[in-house]
Amino acid sequence: MQFSRRQMIFGAGALACAIPRGSWAAGGADGLIGGLSGDVSYVVADLASGKKLEARGAEKAMPPASTVKAITSLYALEALGGGYRFATRLIATGPISGGVLQGDLVLAGGGDPTLTTDDLGDMAARLAAIGLRGVSGRFLVWGGALPYAPEIAGDQPIHVGYNPAISGLILNFNRVHFEWRRAGQGWQVGMDARGERFQPKAFTAEVALANRKSPLFTYANSGGKEHWTVAASGLNKHGSRWLPVRNPDAYAGDVFQTLARAQGIALPAPGSVRDLPGGTVLVEHRSEQLGTILRGMMKYSTNVTAEAVGMTTSVARGMPAARGQSGASMGQWLASRLGGSGGQFADHSGLGAETRVSAQEMVRALAQLGPAMGLRDLMKGFDLRDDAGRKIQNQTLDIAAKTGTLNFASSLAGYMTGRNGRQLVFAIMTADMNQRRRTAGQETPAGSREWIRRSKILQSRLLERWSAL
Repeated sequence: MQFSRRQMIFGAGALACAIPRGSWAAGGADGLIGGLSGDVSYVVADLASGKKLEARGAEKAMPPASTVKAITSLYALEALGGGYRFATRLIATGPISGGVLQGDLVLAGGGDPTLTTDDLGDMAARLAAIGLRGVSGRFLVWGGALPYAPEIAGDQPIHVGYNPAISGLILNFNRVHFEWRRAGQGWQVGMDARGERFQPKAFTAEVALANRKSPLFTYANSGGKEHWTVAASGLNKHGSRWLPVRNPDAYAGDVFQTLARAQGIALPAPGSVRDLPGGTVLVEHRSEQLGTILRGMMKYSTNVTAEAVGMTTSVARGMPAARGQSGASMGQWLASRLGGSGGQFADHSGLGAETRVSAQEMVRALAQLGPAMGLRDLMKGFDLRDDAGRKIQNQTLDIAAKTGTLNFASSLAGYMTGRNGRQLVFAIMTADMNQRRRTAGQETPAGSREWIRRSKILQSRLLERWSAL
């Protein structure tokens, strides 16, 4: 499916004849755009023919935010296939004699972004079931399946759980659970690696309260531990939140050691190893299929999942896979499939400030690559908003899309069935880059929520407009 040169350069003004005169579509968008600071670009095309039906700033490079996860999904599905499963293994470097492993036990990650504490607990139980009670050697942890990075993006607040480290061993999306409770004149605080069935304490992370108003959190990494402080004035009586983990291999090893101890298996303190030792696989945990993982990633927009999937794909393709380089590898792949620039990708999740792609490139990717890979089925339904920003109940339009939201940036890309049955593909990108730069590092800067609300109203009005095309 190809866009002709005339369609590629077709401007929105030249398409005014396709818009029903006298409807909201005949000018309502300009009024909404005028109330939204920054840049607005969009493209909508007929999915069957590739014909562009309406566009504004189609070629302008914009921050796609999490809509880039759609491209990451295509990148991975083509190389790995929807049935691909990640494997986490327990490897023995020697034989077991009398319940004791005569050698080292290795917890080897395989880049699984969905590995949970419950999964590790089940692996420990399976290890006990084969009769293991201890090791004569070391307990090693290997996370080298993916290149390590301490964070996904460098311009995010230090404490946000959606910006953790990346490694070949990812536990609980590389987050640790921080909980607090008022106790008399003081506080009870704790850090754990809770799952649904297991809740071991996290010994590689600790938190202390500080008598200050700001900053809300501070972080330090020293002595093999992650040290957090939190301003007591910012806490209510009882609550919790997930904090990012920067030492994922140590975190996973610590948690597994605790879970193994509960099964009667004595392990020494975990140590990290750079090169994966050879040996016999005693226990293996396999993830859900890639298609299922991607559907969850689309629904919950999990950044570390996107990074792990994208980097695993780059490794499989024999392309540079480190943070930043792996995004560029995906851009090269996209350019080879579609022609053109392929966009500028600093990452696979859209969290990075440098990632840019045009609405036109996004639509081309969804239109030309998406149908064969079943991308629409991985996306979730999109709820239209009324003029007050409230979700419209019982909407009739069939829309499957990926949203993307950063401070002062909001995007939407996906597929829609028009009211006449016509299949459409679209991308809408909005961003106020001056405001983003001014508020970099803030979790929820003043004015951002209202700006996002206005952008989502605009997206809904555009989709309503296009449903009649």
